[in-house]
Amino acid sequence: MSEPHDITFHSMGSDIRVLIGPPLLRNLPSPAAAAQREREYVEEFAARLSRFRSDSELSALNRDPRERVPASPLLRAAVGAGIWAARRSGGLVDPTLAGALERAGYASSLDGSPPASLRQALAAAPPRRPARAHPEQLWRRISIEDRSATVMRPVGVAFDTGGTGKGLCADAIAQHLHGYTRFAVDCGGDLTIGGIGAQLEPYEVEIEHPLTGETIRTVRVGAGGVATSGLNVRLWRDATGRYAHHLLDPATGRPAWTGLIGATALAPSALEAETLSKTALLRGPLGARSVLAEHGGLVVHDDGDVEEIGPLDRPRGVLQLAGRAA
Repeated sequence: MSEPHDITFHSMGSDIRVLIGPPLLRNLPSPAAAAQREREYVEEFAARLSRFRSDSELSALNRDPRERVPASPLLRAAVGAGIWAARRSGGLVDPTLAGALERAGYASSLDGSPPASLRQALAAAPPRRPARAHPEQLWRRISIEDRSATVMRPVGVAFDTGGTGKGLCADAIAQHLHGYTRFAVDCGGDLTIGGIGAQLEPYEVEIEHPLTGETIRTVRVGAGGVATSGLNVRLWRDATGRYAHHLLDPATGRPAWTGLIGATALAPSALEAETLSKTALLRGPLGARSVLAEHGGLVVHDDGDVEEIGPLDRPRGVLQLAGRAA
């Protein structure tokens, strides 16, 4: 089997990696050409949906004084993904927290800024408790109208794609690559894997410990999504000197300290895996177990202990052939 074309580049504040095997049909672009096409797609995706760029479509939506705002198919898809994740998480992965993120100190990109010490942040953190949905749940008042190509939301409600954007992007690339024998797309820790070749010979995905960076588990995936959320990458000190991170408790608008510092989820898609990993971390140790039970995952506790949950040992999306173990 020929080696897949493998590229890594930086976008969306993260490292992006795309691996593409040979095409199944002759009329498809070469893996190298497809990889370049997907790189351009990621860079356009990031530019159009960044809340840190004043010229992005997302920023234009958030500035618009109208309740009903024209929106491109990409922006409508991103808003739809955010609403879906909010519903799937019971309101914990809330896309209407852009203002709260800015107040917490995340008003501009932290790309390239070294994170604060996670160990020191944990020592100074407030008492642990599970996050809760905001009682107003403003995301329920956002709707998408494809006929009129518009998004409707309460005036003044700012939308943030940070909670779902990387998973949505990875899944979109997977759709573009369905005609290739195998592929793997890693958008800053949100992975999607597919292709008949991957189902026969699955990829091995390594999961890192948020405190040590060491590999704590390897899972075999032939199709589907894997995502990790943690407090170690986006961690800073706010204007008052308190430690802060990007996973907020919607009920308070403040960083959530739940007793977990990392969560990894497996799911049928990268978007769902991303949503489940964030939900698990926000719900804390007890709630995470029910979140991850169906598809499998693991969590890392404040003290560094790793807890595996659900069917992690079973290879995901792997075809079993008669007379051969895949």
